[in-house]
Amino acid sequence: MTSISHHIPEPMLAAYAAGTLPHAFSVVVATHISMCSECRAVVEAHEAVGGIVLDDMLRADVSSSMKSNVLAMLDDPFPDTPVYQRRGPYPGPVMEALKGQEPRWKKLGMGVRQDILSEDKHGSVRLLYIPPGQAVPDHGHNGLELTLVLQGSFSDETGRFGVGDVEVADETLEHTPIAGMEDVCICLAATDARLRFNAFVPRLLQPIFRI
Repeated sequence: MTSISHHIPEPMLAAYAAGTLPHAFSVVVATHISMCSECRAVVEAHEAVGGIVLDDMLRADVSSSMKSNVLAMLDDPFPDTPVYQRRGPYPGPVMEALKGQEPRWKKLGMGVRQDILSEDKHGSVRLLYIPPGQAVPDHGHNGLELTLVLQGSFSDETGRFGVGDVEVADETLEHTPIAGMEDVCICLAATDARLRFNAFVPRLLQPIFRI
């Protein structure tokens, strides 16, 4: 069993359980809790508390049919959503975002590739493919970024991140992630703002790569 050392902060897990987390971050959290029993237990605890609150609300003067309909929707909120199984390094939530297909990698340079899974005004989520030993250009952040390792590892100024680990980066972090030598590093990364690259060429290409 892979040892996970870096987890999702509990306030973010609570927001995920409450359904208030933006989509991009929800994909990362869903993927992490599919790999991490510790964070999954925290989410389940928050969901249980929410269920108790809802049950108290439903004890109010509502019709039995309305109560039955609400409970049915909670039991199966997305009845037409297919259930995707893990494929290779990609857990079920990633396969769902990929709609059951293989990643459609696009080259970013130096062997690095990406596949943007979704993007809207609230943020984006993408897969990143980084060859062993390759560094990602030095950058900072204009918002929040969650990076979950699916295969291999990477290291930066804050430490080492292996399979299942999540790095939470905000405006205070400037770093240069470097993939480990043991394997290709594949990450799932979500951001709510564009990165802040320090070198001229990455800044020049940033609008093209949408990162």
